Amino acid sequence: MRLRLKTRAKIFFKSLNKWRLAHLSDRQFMILLAVPTGFLAGVAAVLIKFLTHSLRDLFFYIRTLNSNFDLLFFVLPAVGILLTIITIRYVIRREVGHGIPGLLYALSRNKGIVKPYTTFSSIITSALTVGFGGSVGLEGPSVSTGGSIGSNIGQLLKLNQKQINVLIGMGGAAALASIFQAPITGVIFAMEVFMIDISMTALVPIIISAFCAILTSYYFLGKAVEYDITIAESFVPSNSLYYVGLGIVVGLVSAYFMRVYFDVSKRFGKIENPWQRFVIAAFGLGALIFLFPSLYGEGYETINAALNGKSDMILFNTIFEPFNDNIWIVILIFVVIILCKALATSLTFAAGGVGGTFAPALFLGAMTGLVYALVVNELGGNLDVGKFALVGMSGLIAGMLHAPLTGIFLIAEITNGYSLMVPLMVVSALSLAINRVFFKESIYTQSIAEKGVKVSFNKDETILNMMTSSHLIETNFNTIRPDKTLGDLVKIIASSQRNIFPVVAEDGEFKGHILFDDVRQFMFDTSLYGTSVEKIMVYPDYVINYDEPMESIVQKFEESHKYNIVIVDNGKYLGYISRANVFTAYQATLKEISAE
Repeated sequence: MRLRLKTRAKIFFKSLNKWRLAHLSDRQFMILLAVPTGFLAGVAAVLIKFLTHSLRDLFFYIRTLNSNFDLLFFVLPAVGILLTIITIRYVIRREVGHGIPGLLYALSRNKGIVKPYTTFSSIITSALTVGFGGSVGLEGPSVSTGGSIGSNIGQLLKLNQKQINVLIGMGGAAALASIFQAPITGVIFAMEVFMIDISMTALVPIIISAFCAILTSYYFLGKAVEYDITIAESFVPSNSLYYVGLGIVVGLVSAYFMRVYFDVSKRFGKIENPWQRFVIAAFGLGALIFLFPSLYGEGYETINAALNGKSDMILFNTIFEPFNDNIWIVILIFVVIILCKALATSLTFAAGGVGGTFAPALFLGAMTGLVYALVVNELGGNLDVGKFALVGMSGLIAGMLHAPLTGIFLIAEITNGYSLMVPLMVVSALSLAINRVFFKESIYTQSIAEKGVKVSFNKDETILNMMTSSHLIETNFNTIRPDKTLGDLVKIIASSQRNIFPVVAEDGEFKGHILFDDVRQFMFDTSLYGTSVEKIMVYPDYVINYDEPMESIVQKFEESHKYNIVIVDNGKYLGYISRANVFTAYQATLKEISAE
């Protein structure tokens, strides 16, 4: 039955491809695909949101019925992460990952190809993680799911790499647009984070996809307002220096979050037993959420309280509520919450949870802006704490994601805060500049940069990232053992088409090589035929490792001026890579991803 369905599907898509090649241009076809891609990505975002919020609302309703339920805040996150781990191990049976970095890796190194299971895996696992209290967000999984939907549509239709990349941009933009009901932000996010080529070929389908996702979100959710605040008052120029100070502070907080995030990840990565990692991380997470319930899940209730200047609501119904009358103690508690949020998010991932860092950035931005304004006001200022919380959200997005335009337009769209465009721009620019002092990569690209993959707006670097050495290896070189002699080498030279002769040990280890030009002058002197190959061979100055980035390989060709460089895998001989093949592969990749 399954085989018959697969056969019918193949026949259908083959017929569809035949029809569209005859009747539609590539540009028209991409515009047509924007509609189903936007709809499906929008549905996925709505579904993630619905499942997660249903779980969270259930637990918070139970909390209103039983004051002792607060103790379960210690246990609930661990239960949710345990269910996530079980789902991944025994249902999905594949690694799920944390979303957007996986898509960036696929765009940079895997020609935009992502596995079909990623179209649904994050929906289930992120809902369990966040719904039960994991201190992460839904935006990353939503965007990952949307991008995966786009990639798999492209794969089903046998589209080329350029088209699949645009489809990933469509799906990612649509998912973010749907979850925030902010279409401009979705489009800018695709351009700024996914680095989709900014051309009419890409831009028009992405806009249409975001529009379709917005309609889908409106249909299922109505005009659901995630952050309940509208800014009507214009920017006050006399507060400019205060916004400059906020930009510096949120930049430092964004760098602090990333430092904690990567350090915790590395420390827990050294623990080989996954269940030991789960127990330690889940225990720490539960303790933090029990002490500070605002760390539960996405924390959008806390964000709304900060945006509306209701700082007392953040500590309402917690063990710290009695301190609401002392503003300095409240400020101190808020600072601790900001510091602990980074740890709570990191522990959620370390324990095995699935989610994103977009919502934690919004949380930290709102809380940092709130604390900043409260401190200034207590020292004699007169700031609107809601505005500063709002602008702080933009700053954290700009700093952590290295995406200032996304932060600016997200806040402007979801709060009608276009009147604050000037402070949004100032704070976002400063935050990004401060963060770049500590991190050259964003929170999304840092993890894949550690694998040797560089995500860049530079087209040359992007193309090199897409190339891999495995397809460029030439193996038609005659090898010789190090214990052989010049006489043995002469016999090999007589039947060889190449002028390089790698010396390879019996176990495959590369020992060096012999160049034909080096032995030409004495190869016919039979009195030297007993000379050991080891005395003739040389070890090359430049060697390529199998997992070496293409950018580094190209640099070695430029420095060495060689036409062929040996490639090894842990010292084992694989073959040679030629300058000509690298150039040919570069030209082919450039042609494939060219926008127009």
